[in-house]
Amino acid sequence: MGKGAISVGAVAVLVLAAGCKAAAIDTDGGRPSASGGGGDGKPGASAPATPAPDPTPGRTKPSQPREPSHAPDPSKPREPRAPQEPQAPPKTLLARGAHGGQVRELQARLRQVAWFHENPTGTYGPATTAAVSGFQGKRGLPRTGAVDTVTWQRLLAMTREPTRFERYAGGGIPPAKPDPRCLTGRVLCIAKSSRTLTWMVNGKARSTMDVRFGAQYTPTREGTFSVYWKSRHHVSTLFHTAMPYAMFFSGGQAVHYSSDFAATGYGGASHGCVNVRDEKKIAKLFGEVRKGDKVVVYK
Repeated sequence: MGKGAISVGAVAVLVLAAGCKAAAIDTDGGRPSASGGGGDGKPGASAPATPAPDPTPGRTKPSQPREPSHAPDPSKPREPRAPQEPQAPPKTLLARGAHGGQVRELQARLRQVAWFHENPTGTYGPATTAAVSGFQGKRGLPRTGAVDTVTWQRLLAMTREPTRFERYAGGGIPPAKPDPRCLTGRVLCIAKSSRTLTWMVNGKARSTMDVRFGAQYTPTREGTFSVYWKSRHHVSTLFHTAMPYAMFFSGGQAVHYSSDFAATGYGGASHGCVNVRDEKKIAKLFGEVRKGDKVVVYK
């Protein structure tokens, strides 16, 4: 061999002398496969797979479309915001001094939620104003004492439609249309639907008063009767209660004054009699009614 030639044995000695860091070259010129162990006796890390080139010449992978940017362009001036119009205050529906059926409904609804503790009168006075103000404050609304659209909607959501008797819990229901049997002669015309007694003479109403009737198991009988007995200071022999100005028309049932009705209203009931709570009115009626006068009790 010449001077520049190196023997194969010398190359082998050099490789061994270099230590275990030398990597063998495979016949294709690449590194050994990942399945082989590392030079220090530990498993080698898997080499990432190299994607195969696209065999189609000149073909490039299409790029993903970019989403449009929503960021404001700093070069463009910002559009001025339109000024917000101030909200108009809610419309007032009812206030102190109002009268009528809607005030009765308001009072009856406030009674349902225990803010109004009187009988509905249809007059928007100090008691109604205080009740509305309390209802508003409890719900974080301005305490105006007047019913506006917001207050009314809140009250509607918390209550139900009041019945006719709830609206007129203190009395004053307009009397029902007289039964045809009431249009002739002298008649105590008693309507259950309106809870009223109308004293009629030859088809003309002389006076009208609030009445209440018997309970479920002691109902007031309906039909046509006549007054057969009057007793100014009567006391019930069954219940030992006073029945002043009693005018009996059917067995033990009579029209008479009731102090309980005057005190508690429609919270109670009679044992079948027709109770009157206005003592002045029934005292006058007692003086005008005669034995034999007709009594008509109808729905």
